[in-house]
Amino acid sequence: MGNNKKLHILLAEDDTNLGFVVQDNLKAMGYEVTLCIDGEQALKTFVNNNFDACILDVMMPKKGGFEVAETIRDINPEIPIIFLTAKSLQPDKVRGFTIGADDYITKPFDFQEFVLRLEAVLRRSNLLSKEENNEVNNYNIGDYELDIKNQLLKHKNSERSLTKKETKILSYLCKHKNDIAPREMILKNIWGNDDYFSGRSMDVFISKLRKYLSDDKKITITNIHGVGFKLEVEN
Repeated sequence: MGNNKKLHILLAEDDTNLGFVVQDNLKAMGYEVTLCIDGEQALKTFVNNNFDACILDVMMPKKGGFEVAETIRDINPEIPIIFLTAKSLQPDKVRGFTIGADDYITKPFDFQEFVLRLEAVLRRSNLLSKEENNEVNNYNIGDYELDIKNQLLKHKNSERSLTKKETKILSYLCKHKNDIAPREMILKNIWGNDDYFSGRSMDVFISKLRKYLSDDKKITITNIHGVGFKLEVEN
């Protein structure tokens, strides 16, 4: 499994039988796995150790998975988070992706599929898109400047730190400035798939980017329904 041996995963699951099964199987594949059985323990463990990814059950004692994930996201905006849960209701999934989940897996699940989805999330987070290495490091967007390498959005005398995903989406829109960036292509390039929940997650990110760019009224990000997004800058 290549570089899996270096990857440390936080697994928070209050069903100890399932937790041990997942932990043992991932360890057998070469991952280092720390198992916690409630949300408070998971947060304390996260703060005191270095992890490469988090797998969180939504329904846990003391602190639920959503609450744990929100705190983890405040500490580390980039770390991959996968929710593992018996809750398959759509509003819960939407909430999970809004918090910033990279995937949402409903129990019971096939372990082989679970591993494939975990590996897909890890690949996406560990590889900065190859295309970024061959391209310009900066884009001018009206009064703003996007610094891709340092993940900064600069505006006059201020600058805002962006997450890796925000940077990737905005640079993709910049590449297609004043043209339509196809929704399907954004999802496949940045999320790795174009399913419904990834689409909802992308919509949340687009809303954030609109707010970040709102000080320059010449800039608009238009949703072309069912087709894609268009970043337009008036001259």
